[in-house]
Amino acid sequence: MNKKEKIIIAIDGYSSTGKSSFAKVLAAKLGYIYVDTGAMYRAVTLYSLRKGWVKEGNEIAVDSLIHALPDIHITFQIVNGHNCTFLNGENVEKEIRDIQVSQQVSRVSAIPEVREQLVNLQQLMGKDKAIVMDGRDIGTVVFPEAELKIFMTAEPEVRAERRFRELKAKGSDVSLEEIYKNVMQRDYEDVRRVVAPLRKADDAVLLDNSCMTPEQQMEWFDNLLKER
Repeated sequence: MNKKEKIIIAIDGYSSTGKSSFAKVLAAKLGYIYVDTGAMYRAVTLYSLRKGWVKEGNEIAVDSLIHALPDIHITFQIVNGHNCTFLNGENVEKEIRDIQVSQQVSRVSAIPEVREQLVNLQQLMGKDKAIVMDGRDIGTVVFPEAELKIFMTAEPEVRAERRFRELKAKGSDVSLEEIYKNVMQRDYEDVRRVVAPLRKADDAVLLDNSCMTPEQQMEWFDNLLKER
């Protein structure tokens, strides 16, 4: 792989594997644009929750959500050195990470019209390459032609602990048991959804970071680049 060649790096994997943190570092290292597609689905979920269209159980006002999709505008901006998600001009980076959003995002993401709109936007963002994008279906649906694909995984207990520490650090009142149940539920829904289910692309490189530090992950990536 020519270091001067602009490529697309697609990072997929299970929830709370640190995809976003890993992708951000890679983008900064390479001078690439970073896009957090999970944040995009979370923003749509937050919008739906605020409208009262997503409720407990399986009830979602799908028609109302689909009708409103043209009015949902998602952008990314750097605020105080951090990549933040904006929903219709409002910085919602903190709100989209709440447990309420995490509990519903897989269900909202499974709506075909939602995925179609966001996938189109994601493909537009990557038309000039030089981009690192993470999510659930980047290497299989959004950019199946991506030059480098990485699939991240880790043990559920490890992922739940990581997510628990992250939310507690932000002041969220959550329990480890609640987080673990959410991780397992999201795995179940992501893998089994009809539209663009979570799966490892045939040509993706597997990264199990259950026992790896961020520094070790970067060393792994550097070695991968040398091999390529």
